[in-house]
Amino acid sequence: MTSVNFHIITLFPEAIRPYLEASIIGRAVRNKIITVSLYQLRDFIKQRGQAQTSRGLTQTKDYLRADDRPYGGGPGMVLQAKPILDAVEKIQKKISKKSRVKKIKVILFGASGKQFTNSYAINISKRYTDIILIAGRYEGVDARVKKILRAEEISIGPYILTGGELPAAVAIDAVTRHIPGVLGKDKSVEERRIASPEVYTRPEVLRYKGRNYIVPKVLLSGNHQKIEEWKKKKRG
Repeated sequence: MTSVNFHIITLFPEAIRPYLEASIIGRAVRNKIITVSLYQLRDFIKQRGQAQTSRGLTQTKDYLRADDRPYGGGPGMVLQAKPILDAVEKIQKKISKKSRVKKIKVILFGASGKQFTNSYAINISKRYTDIILIAGRYEGVDARVKKILRAEEISIGPYILTGGELPAAVAIDAVTRHIPGVLGKDKSVEERRIASPEVYTRPEVLRYKGRNYIVPKVLLSGNHQKIEEWKKKKRG
């Protein structure tokens, strides 16, 4: 049975799809441990507008606008509320049809949001069956989206990105690795390993540009007590 279902609302599904289909995340999807559904925001835009030509003129055409100018002025454009609300409503109906037991979390990515941490990812992986991720763009999302959906605004770091697709991928990766069965063994989760931030593998002596780089002797000693002491020292 699926543990967690991720639902991503985005203008650019092609920007995130390859990562989610590869490596451990892709394997978790194929093994039906998680599901990842992408929703093109333009599919929920009903109002047709005008497009800007290369000469700065406008012409009427079938052009679906996801954004609009902010009230009060300011640079850039803001994602409209209604298409996002309609997308979330569709997702919620889909969830209701699939399962009676549902615990839904709505996350909106934004630079001013709560800091995303590993502890937060662990908590999410245990508490919710469905996670809706809204990938913002441009200057942000109409503030009414957060209020209406009671979405939690999250930031993955103290920097600005051009959109929420990368944060969505980061969140899915961080949450998924804590779901039982994704990494195979519980000890595969890095923070539960007896490891150190400094690791080595073969060859024992690496020669590079005239210099030898050698694996610490303690790791070759076979003395498990000393090896553990070395690891603890490295972990600080």
